[in-house]
Amino acid sequence: MNRRVLLLATGDKIAYSPAPGRTGLASAQELLWAIPARMIAAHVVPEDVMAEPSWDMSPSTMLGLARRARSAILDEGFDGVVITHGTDTMEETAFLVDLLAGPAAQRGGIVLTGAMRPFDELGSDGPRNLAASIAAAADPALRGAGAVVCADDQLHAARWVTLADADAVPGFSSAPASVLGRVAGGRVEMRAVPPPRPPEVVGDPETHVALIKTYPDIEPAILTAVVDAGARGIVLEGTGEGNVPICLFTAITELAEWDIPVVVASRCRTRGVPLEDLPLGLGLAGKVGAIGARGLAPVKARCALMAALGGAALGGGGRQAVRDWFGRL
Repeated sequence: MNRRVLLLATGDKIAYSPAPGRTGLASAQELLWAIPARMIAAHVVPEDVMAEPSWDMSPSTMLGLARRARSAILDEGFDGVVITHGTDTMEETAFLVDLLAGPAAQRGGIVLTGAMRPFDELGSDGPRNLAASIAAAADPALRGAGAVVCADDQLHAARWVTLADADAVPGFSSAPASVLGRVAGGRVEMRAVPPPRPPEVVGDPETHVALIKTYPDIEPAILTAVVDAGARGIVLEGTGEGNVPICLFTAITELAEWDIPVVVASRCRTRGVPLEDLPLGLGLAGKVGAIGARGLAPVKARCALMAALGGAALGGGGRQAVRDWFGRL
């Protein structure tokens, strides 16, 4: 019990009590009290974080969690950090935390967890998820793996995880990648090699990034409208291997001339192949200036573009610096 873990509690369903007369959110300390003492595998320091519901969590709150986790390990000597989070956007926050972890990922475990069932509901999965997450964060086996999501005793790499089922307790999946590991008997059992560490993030991420789902006959003016509204970059959710409607090509070209990066992701699982390396007839947006998301899901490509833009702005590199950064993902 000599290992120290910081618990950052953001509320949401894992802490929610819907019972009459008890409606409200359990604090970080109350979440710990719900776990039998023998199942807590480290000395845990609870800390409550004011945060929006997961489905409405702002980039600034996500960035705040990432910075707090990093500083807890690098500056305060914690062996690990656990973040309780709503399930709706946990995969985005996990990936942003992973991108910003830097050397903290080598020194301690960073685990995000939540629950599908409220705090005091019969059969709530919250206490078990939290106990497993504390054990994982404290275990040296997780060092170097980066941020992970812990649910139903399984550990999912931030880069691979997605919420596949909004109702089932084992709602998270890493498919088609493997589950990174599992927690058994209070210890981590690794099952797969972690994904490569992302490029270093230099500077503060840019939060004004738009995510646009494409569809046939989409109005190209949507792209310039979000830029006029302040977006410094755009992620387009395309189809297949990274295809977007041809009607957008002129707008993508114009944005490239304005030094506004446009990243193309897919609503499907794809390989991490650059658009320009795809077979003839696929990924045509790359020929007019778009940047491939290297296999990232659209919501994670948005996080990656936020991070890349921060470094590009700091170094004055603009769109080409973003392209180079994505090339190292």
